[in-house]
Amino acid sequence: MADKVKIFINDAPYEAENGLTVMQAADMAGFHIPRLCYHEKLSIEGACRVCIVQIEGLQNFVASCTYPVSEGMKIYTNTKELRDARRDIVELILDNHPDDCNICERNGNCELQRLAFSMGIKERLFEGEKKSYENDTSSFSVVRVPDKCILCGRCVRLCSEIQKVNAIGYSHRGFQTVVMPAYNMPFGESVCTNCGQCINVCPTAAFVEKNYTKLVFEKLNDPAVTTVVQVAPAVRAAIGECFDEPPGKDLTHEIAAALRKIGFNYVFDTQLSADLTIMEEASEFLERFKGGGKLPLITSCSSGWIKYLEQFYPEYIENISTCKSPMSMMGALIKTYFADKIKTDPKKIFSVAVMPCTAKKFEAGRPELKTAGKPSVDAVITTRELGWMIKSAGINLLSIKGENFDAPLGRSSGAAAIFGVTGGVMEAAVRTAYELYTGETLVSIELEPVRGFEGIREAELDLHGEKIRVAIAHGLGNAHSIMQLLAEAPDQYQFIEIMGCPGGCIGGGGQPYSGSNYSPLDETLLKKRAEVLYNIDRYNTIRRSHENPDIQKLYKEYLGRPLSKLSHQLLHTKYHMRKPKGIISTKKQERATGGRHG
Repeated sequence: MADKVKIFINDAPYEAENGLTVMQAADMAGFHIPRLCYHEKLSIEGACRVCIVQIEGLQNFVASCTYPVSEGMKIYTNTKELRDARRDIVELILDNHPDDCNICERNGNCELQRLAFSMGIKERLFEGEKKSYENDTSSFSVVRVPDKCILCGRCVRLCSEIQKVNAIGYSHRGFQTVVMPAYNMPFGESVCTNCGQCINVCPTAAFVEKNYTKLVFEKLNDPAVTTVVQVAPAVRAAIGECFDEPPGKDLTHEIAAALRKIGFNYVFDTQLSADLTIMEEASEFLERFKGGGKLPLITSCSSGWIKYLEQFYPEYIENISTCKSPMSMMGALIKTYFADKIKTDPKKIFSVAVMPCTAKKFEAGRPELKTAGKPSVDAVITTRELGWMIKSAGINLLSIKGENFDAPLGRSSGAAAIFGVTGGVMEAAVRTAYELYTGETLVSIELEPVRGFEGIREAELDLHGEKIRVAIAHGLGNAHSIMQLLAEAPDQYQFIEIMGCPGGCIGGGGQPYSGSNYSPLDETLLKKRAEVLYNIDRYNTIRRSHENPDIQKLYKEYLGRPLSKLSHQLLHTKYHMRKPKGIISTKKQERATGGRHG
């Protein structure tokens, strides 16, 4: 079979690799064919038919995303007949779609909206019955809006193929077809891990995060409440995209300034509690490594990953680090250590976390993470929600003068910044664990073996003559693969880092919509965000968590030492088996679904 075939696109000759689809060949030749259900990271659905083309010799149009090129093929992408047919297809989709663009979450960043504009659709020509379903608001994190679903199937394929959770699927037939959890159960009771990747990949607004901005604004306007906010590492690497800034700009200090202008009394950095997490987790790892607990130690920072484990791999709960996530550690400190500092009743503090992650909304509601019986974090807003709040307050984020975070919870090391990218927790932990174990300073601290965007990475690290085998996975599908490897060979790793979202927190379900220049899950986009965090680390004068003066002061004044009684009380927790309605045991599930969950 020839490696190249000669084809004609709109009567011009081109060469294409044998085996490419018409869409792929056209893209490489500079012809963009409209598309909707297609996504380069997912399997081919061929459902929307928006990408139809004409092939000379064929009576009917074909979907370019599924049809392979062949020698001598003559392809037409822009004839009058095609334009009319595509317009009719999109008009029919619009006919069954709500007429609320001006108040829609995705207004201005909706693929269906852009498609309608590019096809010159100025009016609705088809009238008929519209589907009507109630919104599913049962989840802490994700709202399902069935009326806005166009049945492209991206969310179903992503949840099945990338995340391997299978929380949603098609139900019913024909006009009644709808995407929903199994047995039509509420989202909040399903196996959904709250990762929010369905939100990112949806071309409309059939999935959105549960919005808490109204509550936050109410508290900001209440003079009896002390409002405190913390900001996760990955937020600063992406917030500019909400303001049409190209990916890759660090807006750390501008965020701090904007949050004060919005009205927060205190603005803290979750990176400080990332340093704190490293102190506790590195100490926990060394304790286990020396024979004091179960190995491998598996990281616990990712909320979506923890719920996934509780549901599908509860037999490994004892392997999970008992450390709370940096968000929940900071929340606990705000309601205790900081409340004491400012002599304020913790009940009068309203604690907000700005996160790149929709699953953090679920985490904030976990009863095991409360402090003195009250939520450690009262509300979680996403990067997208913060972007809206800044705009709503009339603040131009890109032109304001940057400011520092507040003391005593605002200074962090470079190691804390890289928490937001896959491999970063592992790298930060090793920097500190090495010194705690050996008493010497690790010289080469940029650990290239744990960096990168391969779904699963393995490395052997030298801890002063002791060999430590580590593994890193990002995305729940890769987490599933790691757990399968662990089941086959329980002793092959000593330390495992798992992030629930592709790329880690930089690719979280609450990050800015990717817009027209990048597709969701685009590795180029993730790399640009990651480089922001690596640069923050690279140019920080403090690059190891244990060298952060504010962390040292925190232990001296309050916590005593890592893994102390107070540290365990405030900064550690335990998780439990979670069995939503309709879920069956992992082994039975493996047999029933061929390795897929749901």
